[in-house]
Amino acid sequence: MPLVRDIAVFSGSAHPELAAEICAHLGVPLHPVRVSRFANDCLEVQLGANCRERDVYLVQPLVPPVQEHLVELLLMLDAARGASAARITVVMPHYAYARSDKKDGPRISIGGRLVADLLKTAGADRLLALTLHSPQVHGFFSMPVDHLHALRELAGYFGQYDLTDTVVVSPDLGNAKEAAAFARLLGTPVAAGAKQRYSDDRVQISAIIGDVAGKHVIVLDDEIAKGSTVIELMEHLRALDVRSIRLACTHGLFSSGALDRLSEQPGVLEVVCTNSVPIAEDKRVPKLKILSIAPALAEAMRRIHNGESVSALFA
Repeated sequence: MPLVRDIAVFSGSAHPELAAEICAHLGVPLHPVRVSRFANDCLEVQLGANCRERDVYLVQPLVPPVQEHLVELLLMLDAARGASAARITVVMPHYAYARSDKKDGPRISIGGRLVADLLKTAGADRLLALTLHSPQVHGFFSMPVDHLHALRELAGYFGQYDLTDTVVVSPDLGNAKEAAAFARLLGTPVAAGAKQRYSDDRVQISAIIGDVAGKHVIVLDDEIAKGSTVIELMEHLRALDVRSIRLACTHGLFSSGALDRLSEQPGVLEVVCTNSVPIAEDKRVPKLKILSIAPALAEAMRRIHNGESVSALFA
């Protein structure tokens, strides 16, 4: 990849390893950011490089502690705008508030839209996102949004296997379109679960739509947090005598011991995700495989900077 000039990349504290990998692909330095805390618990951010009339990229996924990292990002945006940056792009591999995308009860806040407004107000000119939880979240932003996905990276990995008698399964109908696109890349059929969610960690899958009996299965989801949906799905898959199960997702949040529970499920051969969010070493299990999304993000940033098509990445 050719050297990108007049660009300044900064990382918040959410995922500096990913930011460093992106910069290595771009051939540019990752500039330092000083985050300090006042006695009254307020944060202060100082960017450690010149931003004047430069194309500034701020890398910060919204991962736990989400609120800390969000405020840190807002302060980074304010600092870059105050330092006369020519354009500020937020590189957000995981937008946690994308799950808050509709009013499904009385007096419910829609956090996905509110946080989008906050980013714009703080100074963001553009967003580079990865696998948003639902398509309508894109419309919450009153700025250009380049929405990438990790299907090529995941398909490239699973392409090493003999996919004869393999079916891609979506845990629910909401993710069925992405699962169908993934299945096309692999040349396999697709199936989906009929899911009803009762709470954040309680779901019920009533049926599997599609032929999975006696097949090898790749379960594809956009993110796995507690894993309750996937575990419920696997119970139905085992009842249909599937031969093996591989789990795949873009965002491996794996909270509350999810990785251990998933890897211990009967029939699970491996759990595959990207490095869109950091996964602590002590949480990783032998069946976990982490793919890097840094090359795709770096190429998208290069294209944004040079005024080239980002959608051509997926042609």
